[in-house]
Amino acid sequence: MQDIIAKIFPKNLPSIDELEIKYSKRDLPSTAMVTRICPSPTGFVHLGTIYMSLICKKFADQTNGVFFLRIEDTDKKREVGGAKEIIYSSLKEYGLDYDENQTYGPYVQSERKDIYTAYTKYLFEKDDAYLCFCTDEELKATAEEQERLKLKRGYYGKWAVWRNKSEEEVLAELDKNTPYVIRFKSHGDGEKTFTHHDLLKGNVDLPENDMDVPLLKKENGLPTYHLAHVVDDHLMRTTDVLRGDEWLSSVALHYDLFQSLNFPIVRYGHCSPINKLVGSSRRKLSKRKDTEANISFFKEKGFVVQAVIEYLLNLANSNFEDWRKENIDKNYTEFNLSMEKLAKSNGPLFDETKLRDIAKDKIARMGNIEVYDRVYEWAKEYDEYFYGLLNSNKEYWLKVFNIERVGELIRKDIAIWSELYDFYNFFDTEKFTKPDWSTFKSVFTQDEIENILNEYKSIYNPQDDKHTWLGKVKDLCPKFGLAPDIKAYKADKEAFKGHVGELTQLIRYAITGRTQSPDIYEILQVLENKEVLKRLTI
Repeated sequence: MQDIIAKIFPKNLPSIDELEIKYSKRDLPSTAMVTRICPSPTGFVHLGTIYMSLICKKFADQTNGVFFLRIEDTDKKREVGGAKEIIYSSLKEYGLDYDENQTYGPYVQSERKDIYTAYTKYLFEKDDAYLCFCTDEELKATAEEQERLKLKRGYYGKWAVWRNKSEEEVLAELDKNTPYVIRFKSHGDGEKTFTHHDLLKGNVDLPENDMDVPLLKKENGLPTYHLAHVVDDHLMRTTDVLRGDEWLSSVALHYDLFQSLNFPIVRYGHCSPINKLVGSSRRKLSKRKDTEANISFFKEKGFVVQAVIEYLLNLANSNFEDWRKENIDKNYTEFNLSMEKLAKSNGPLFDETKLRDIAKDKIARMGNIEVYDRVYEWAKEYDEYFYGLLNSNKEYWLKVFNIERVGELIRKDIAIWSELYDFYNFFDTEKFTKPDWSTFKSVFTQDEIENILNEYKSIYNPQDDKHTWLGKVKDLCPKFGLAPDIKAYKADKEAFKGHVGELTQLIRYAITGRTQSPDIYEILQVLENKEVLKRLTI
């Protein structure tokens, strides 16, 4: 055995005792949870990563524990350039601050290679690991045979052909420089089960691990996920691993590794992923099929970050919505996430309509200065034209964004910043075109409409307050067969063509080109007098 060890492991590896001392236990209360999020830099950041990060951070914060980020970049074939930076910036954007205590670093797995090699050597010394010289072709043939026999696929039992080879046979292959992998020597019986207590799913019966999985990759000596996460969660003193339920089937293997390495086993909780409704069926939100799976989707559209966070909290705990209604002015961080309620979140369904409703409420609560600042930053990156408008006349757009933003009745029309220009584009005087009156439905003819607007122009005064303005509009009504208020109209509908609303609708359409808009009086107050008079001319 020592001859094999001398041939395959470097001499200057840290000892297990040294690593245990270096990565000592955290000085935390016994009830504190140490949680982590461990994305791989293989592309964009998935919405599910932010969802799980939020959950993990909440539980760590609620127990005076620690939440940290670990980059799992051992799969170099799938790594995408710049993806690590996207992970860092996305977590920062969503306020998911993580601990960076260098006592437990580095937090990038590819920088911890010697640590994994040291523990692999330890497993080898205690006869819990061995060398396997099977070629890719041989492994493929085994998999095909297992499939033909309708057996589970993998390297186990009689298929683990190098598990019990003699030292002489192994040394002979090493002398020939035959490529190899180091495999874990499993301890379980796949025909037997054990009970795993899951933080979210409760007691779950799982088959024991009998898979002899690779520990180190032969092409670069980096660890596989299974070894790396077990070693790191132990040395980083993780207490609770909350992850997607696709990992539930790996629990047996991870238990086996923890026990073989003489590590205390972390508590596992497997969380149902965010789903999407397609037709009448549900499926997991897909990285390949769904644009909203990419967290950048929300930034590009201009969703308020806090709206996305609170939407995700509601997916995790459905009572968050009621808490928010009762605590309008509190920060979402004051909400206590419940493990029990999270367990009941059986594949929460992504609903963009619900998210938009939350976003509308957030924007409605902003002052015009905050709206301007936020859309300004968004447009700088995603809408060059709108950015130019905002930049050229800040005071004008501050007035625009202040319309119906004060008082008791606040409009909730805007859900995302990318909709803001289209909502207010009639304030863009350079691009505004007069509306097509031929499509406008009215009790008046085209000639009558022109006469009414000319009459209104003659009494229009931008200095009028709202009460005076409305009084002048009502005074015009009898001249054109309109009731000055709805009450009078309802009392004798036969006596009138309509009520004052018909007149204000004509003004609205002339000024905005729309039959629906924010308060028309406030719009008139923002537009210059010259522009108003121009638009009132058909």
